[in-house]
Amino acid sequence: MGVAPPTPARRLTEVGSEAAQVIPIGIGEFDRVLGRGVVPGSVILLAGEPGVGKSTLLLEAAKHWARAGRRVLYITGEESAGQVRLRAERTDAVDENVFLAAESDLATVLGHVTAVDPTLLIVDSVQTMVATDADGVHGGVTQIRAVTTALVSLAKNSGVAVVLVGHVTKDGAVAGPRSLEHLVDVVLSFEGDRHSPLRMIRGIKNRFGAADEVGCFEQRDNGIHQVTDPSGIFWHQRQGDVTGSAVLVTMDGKRALVGEVQALANDTEMTNPRRAVSGLDGARVAMVLAVLQARLGMKKIGKAELYASTVGGMRVTEPAADLAIAMAVASVVNDRTIPFTTVAIGEVGLAGEVRPVSALTRRLAEAKRLGFRHAVIPAAGADREELPSGIRITRVDNLAAAVDACMPDGKPAFGF
Repeated sequence: MGVAPPTPARRLTEVGSEAAQVIPIGIGEFDRVLGRGVVPGSVILLAGEPGVGKSTLLLEAAKHWARAGRRVLYITGEESAGQVRLRAERTDAVDENVFLAAESDLATVLGHVTAVDPTLLIVDSVQTMVATDADGVHGGVTQIRAVTTALVSLAKNSGVAVVLVGHVTKDGAVAGPRSLEHLVDVVLSFEGDRHSPLRMIRGIKNRFGAADEVGCFEQRDNGIHQVTDPSGIFWHQRQGDVTGSAVLVTMDGKRALVGEVQALANDTEMTNPRRAVSGLDGARVAMVLAVLQARLGMKKIGKAELYASTVGGMRVTEPAADLAIAMAVASVVNDRTIPFTTVAIGEVGLAGEVRPVSALTRRLAEAKRLGFRHAVIPAAGADREELPSGIRITRVDNLAAAVDACMPDGKPAFGF
């Protein structure tokens, strides 16, 4: 027997969306990944490695939220209130609408929410919270699930937006039970290299927007600042042509980023010459080297030390970078320069063919915006999209044609 529902089901056209209006935080790159902003009553999980800047970023978000006249309650379970205050002073995040409590007991946190009545609750971190009515060790699976369930219930019943800070495991996954990601509305990954100031928020799950958006930030002494045009970080704006350098356009989520690949070759007497790769997929670089040697007759590759790297700490793993890698290596090995106004986009196959890639229109539009005048792209699949005008496009179907298109200096495509 069914049970009579307290409220009848309504037509979808009769359900209002007022309760799910988006409120911008005020940080463009953060709002971009969230899907224009924060939805009241939503729960956001921000995960990242220790020291990457999660707390600093959320304190910056609290500042912007508070300066719009809205109350924020910041719960810190890992630091004292004094430590958070010092960071707030350093990053200019002190505001009377930001309320701070150093607390790890869940019931007390709920009491603070009732007393402060915030519109945004930040819990740093969910692993430090303790639910006294739940079993399990502090920070264990049972405790994390109980704490998250209670905070999700709070958000849905009160309309308070909740941001949870989460830890990550050694392999970069969100720590805790897998159900943690299912309970929340948005899961974000905050990534960065400790040797580089660049930080990125990557959407993993988003019930209110695209799940593959990326936001770029830069870590500085006075806090974290958004980078609205990150392409300039990843390529060197040189005035002359040099050998061993090629420009690519990669897709990070829905965002097109222009980057630079550099290659260096040194003669060596070693039986097994050294291969070193930074910022690229080592397996794909090895494959590209093998294709150049086998299909274009570049025998010198097998007898030289070869180094390949991206510029500015960029990490590229997608196959669309293959053509730029191949052109950079061919340039340095054959001592031929690629004009700095040329970009190379395409996947390389084992037969030496240049294969089509996704989002070609977006890639070319970004290259054009940054002043590049020539693009070498795959011949196959180019007619599926409406390519932008104002940039000269050369379609190639194999590596030999790509070398001739990228290096118009009159020398043969290969001469080893």
